[in-house]
Amino acid sequence: MNDIDPNVVGDFSALVLLAGAVFVVVALTRQAGRNALSGDALRLVTIVAGGAVAGSLYFSEIADFVPCEMCWFQRIAMYPIAAIGVMATLRRDRAVLPYVAVLAGVGLVASVYHIGIQLFPEQSTFCEAANPCSARWVEGLGWMTIPQMAGTCFAVILAVSITGIRTPVKETP
Repeated sequence: MNDIDPNVVGDFSALVLLAGAVFVVVALTRQAGRNALSGDALRLVTIVAGGAVAGSLYFSEIADFVPCEMCWFQRIAMYPIAAIGVMATLRRDRAVLPYVAVLAGVGLVASVYHIGIQLFPEQSTFCEAANPCSARWVEGLGWMTIPQMAGTCFAVILAVSITGIRTPVKETP
């Protein structure tokens, strides 16, 4: 039934995430870039979170990878960001950005912890033996695991949200 190789999806996802992260970092170095990120903050947050949700659903529902406990914590943080992002984008409600930033921060902490479990599996007592958090289902571009992809998404969302909060949107005349 599954015609798409999960490793191809992982490679594509890792490539898109790295390009997006580089774009955000470069944009943050200039005032014009920060202004652009701030003006499009809601759309960018929604696109990144929506892509993360789609990716997580692909890996669990199509590729049949069973999410571990840490994956669930990351989903608990990401899924509301996607839903809030869609609603806020449609309503042009930038007031949600602080809430999105908090969710992204919590998700980033969970991702970093999960990455640590993958790097040092002998130190983990957190996850169940039948479905360990140390499992590496996919390594996009040969190294980027699912928690690293999630962490990159959370970091981008956090950076864009903070920029959207701190950089006022300039009205065009």
